[in-house]
Amino acid sequence: MADNKEINIPVADPNDPYAVPAAMPSSADRAPRSFDVAAFPTPEKKQDEWRYTPLERIEEFFDVFEPSGETEVTVSMIDGSEPVDGVRVRRVPMGEAPSGTVSKPNDRVSAVEWNSAREAVVVELKGEIAQPVLVKVHGNGMDLDALHLVVSAADKTHADVVVEHDGSARLAEGVEIVTGTDSHVSFTSIQEWDKDAKHVGNHRIHLGAGASLRHSVVTLGGDAVRIRMDQDFGGEQGELNMLGIYFVDPGEHIEHRTMVVHNHPDCKSRVVYKGALDGKGAHSTWVGNALIEPTAPGTDSYELNRNLVLTPGAIADSEPNLEIENGNIIGAGHASSVGRFDDEELFYLESRGIPETEARKLVVRGFFGELVEEIGIPAISEHLMNVIDRRLARGESDAMAQVLEDK
Repeated sequence: MADNKEINIPVADPNDPYAVPAAMPSSADRAPRSFDVAAFPTPEKKQDEWRYTPLERIEEFFDVFEPSGETEVTVSMIDGSEPVDGVRVRRVPMGEAPSGTVSKPNDRVSAVEWNSAREAVVVELKGEIAQPVLVKVHGNGMDLDALHLVVSAADKTHADVVVEHDGSARLAEGVEIVTGTDSHVSFTSIQEWDKDAKHVGNHRIHLGAGASLRHSVVTLGGDAVRIRMDQDFGGEQGELNMLGIYFVDPGEHIEHRTMVVHNHPDCKSRVVYKGALDGKGAHSTWVGNALIEPTAPGTDSYELNRNLVLTPGAIADSEPNLEIENGNIIGAGHASSVGRFDDEELFYLESRGIPETEARKLVVRGFFGELVEEIGIPAISEHLMNVIDRRLARGESDAMAQVLEDK
């Protein structure tokens, strides 16, 4: 006789994804998180997270080293004055709270930084802070160095923090950012290194309930710069905006990786990165990851990457990834593009008597201008646009030199 017994197919519980063994955990759950360097294999091209990276150019950051201490770190208000009430600056040994309290290192270079650095620079924020806090990181040489920075904002704090990098360095940097309940914070990291500099960085971010964070990364120089950002929410109704601007010159490698984890209900995230590449061998990489866990109904998430290739010979890798484990969301999406100048825009400007070189500058200014304004710190907006203009002018000079050389 036929067996008419009802067959029950197990269904995953959206509130407990591990209740059914067949409900596989997310890729983010499978990734190692550890302070132990040995937990991570030495990077190889066959590993997904390293396949775009020129490993031979940053291999010195794969093993623990003795830091040189050459990198200068100073903290002031953005006008150069001493930190005001509500801004506390101190240094603590690595591993002493609040260092090491925001997640754990998530790749080999971040674990190496943790085990190489000797102390953490801690910036604690409380209350209404009228002008931005400036953390100045200046590289004084090419001996390997490590830096760890912790930015901690108390509940209901309103503050802006700007971290400026310049000079020559080979720097492994770790940044921990934690924002309290109902706080409103902006954090802007600017890389304006000399052409020989190398910088591997890791930002670990924890956003409090009801808090908003505008996290901006502006990379405008360096031989090889690779920055990874990992974030999660600490409660409901958090809002995250991650903005990125990069300009890549010939031979430079600039890489940004973002990981947004929605793990609480009713949170919102926006990731918008834009880059321009000018010259042969200019190489950019953007990899954006967003994970919406079963515990995060009401999520609203979107990520976008756009790349403007100004000259032949430049390469832009753009890879958005979206992992959704919850059907009860407001929205989730992603987009990316790599393209050259819009001929119609250039034609329109030139038809009105604007020379081609000036028209190109106007197009690039428009491409970046909205994001620069969204960073929302007037004290640095004009400077950033001026740096972009200088990069364009340098590219034009290099191109003309090449033409003369070819003749």
